[in-house]
Amino acid sequence: MKQNLLDFDAHGLTTYFAEIGEKPFRAKQVMRWMYKEGESDFAAMTDIAVSLRDKLMQKASIDTPTIMREELSDDGTRKWLLDVGTGNAVEAVYIPEATRGTLCISSQAGCALDCSFCSTGKQGFNRNLSVAEIVGQLWWANHQLGKNAEGNWPISNVVMMGMGEPLLNFDNTVTALRVMLDDHAYGLSRRRVTVSTSGVVPAMDRLREECPVALAVSLHAPNDKLRDELVPINQKYPLKELLAACMRYLEKAPRDFITFEYVMLDGVNDTVQHAHELVRLVRDVPCKFNLIPFNPFPQTHYQRSRPDAIARFRDVLMQANIVTTTRKTRGDDIAAACGQLAGQVQDKTKRTGQRPVVLHR
Repeated sequence: MKQNLLDFDAHGLTTYFAEIGEKPFRAKQVMRWMYKEGESDFAAMTDIAVSLRDKLMQKASIDTPTIMREELSDDGTRKWLLDVGTGNAVEAVYIPEATRGTLCISSQAGCALDCSFCSTGKQGFNRNLSVAEIVGQLWWANHQLGKNAEGNWPISNVVMMGMGEPLLNFDNTVTALRVMLDDHAYGLSRRRVTVSTSGVVPAMDRLREECPVALAVSLHAPNDKLRDELVPINQKYPLKELLAACMRYLEKAPRDFITFEYVMLDGVNDTVQHAHELVRLVRDVPCKFNLIPFNPFPQTHYQRSRPDAIARFRDVLMQANIVTTTRKTRGDDIAAACGQLAGQVQDKTKRTGQRPVVLHR
């Protein structure tokens, strides 16, 4: 079987080239062709020795997940369903804006965390994605969109907020992040690459040490009782531990704040009282809040908070001098909005068909 070069960061590719008898600088040359040029044909890498091109054609490949379906939203958002084999498919979403292009990518086929308001979580979990399958989403999306008039790839920001919990696929996620940050590859700023986590505390500490990027934490509740029901991993890493990990992360983070994501569920977590409790909870953590109007999916029992309830909630946070934004729903008409990604997963957790969690109201 040929070696997929998308599975390597710079260190891994250099090691691989040494194993096949090539000098280290050749790895950087090939990386630039793969990522800067978006080239997958070794024969087209014209400044590389013919002998190396021939060797790579025999031993290696540059393979991305296969596109199964593309959907285009009325607001310009694009969603791709990508085949990752063995009956599994993941989704990636491109969100164009005036000053940036953001790609939301997946890290797992499904998700094991079973957050009660998330379509992906309700689908179950099959496996972690490989490095090539994670990086391949970015490679493929850039290639599909094409370079702009200045000769640059359109994707300037990457958010690991698609299917799965990135920090439960830690090694592959970090290797993929290093490719995104590498100047010989995509050269993205650490401030423009965001990992979203539901609160896997030990992995947050590892990420701080090994590859600190912008961090978003899926909070969604102001107390342990409610968060235990919405985000079950809270039962293992409760809020006190999670917020302490956030403070530790800030010691090496590229930004001087943590982004807290908070999905707004009508009558569940969206009252003024909840907002005041939230202010008390995070008063010592430099942070900003991103309020996310709930995006419905089939079989959910939740409803989106009313606009006036979201506004009152936001006002409480802002009056406490907490920067707060309300996320504009993008791609809702193609089920590409936050919490809606479902892909196609051969569930190994056998959770599908379970009754939903019923919250105390």
